[in-house]
Amino acid sequence: MAYQVVTPAHFPKPRGYSNGIIAQGRTLYISGQIAWDKDARIVSPDFATQFLQALDNVIAVVREAGGATEHLVKITVFVTDLDAYRAATAAIGEGWRARLGKFYPAMSLVKVAGLLEPGALVEIEGMAALPG
Repeated sequence: MAYQVVTPAHFPKPRGYSNGIIAQGRTLYISGQIAWDKDARIVSPDFATQFLQALDNVIAVVREAGGATEHLVKITVFVTDLDAYRAATAAIGEGWRARLGKFYPAMSLVKVAGLLEPGALVEIEGMAALPG
């Protein structure tokens, strides 16, 4: 996979994301994924658990398309509670590194009033640049 991380010299070093990525390959657009299991049930009321399950669901779509985690180039995270996100950052960071190592795509975090599914606290959508 050919990609280049872009960070303007005068920007502070990003923590947990990349400012930009130049990527080559086929583009996969990943719909917003929430923390549900194969039976369409939210896996837990815990914020970090929901975040990591939603991330696992994004990764599952990438893998089904023939890609790998390093092919993710952009993620948008929608959360219903910024304080819950901030409180869960250590657990989220640990889970992130277990899944993606120290690779961070371009990312945005958006607080929303609510999500479509009752009980969903986080939704993650993304884009991947797949090889070939």
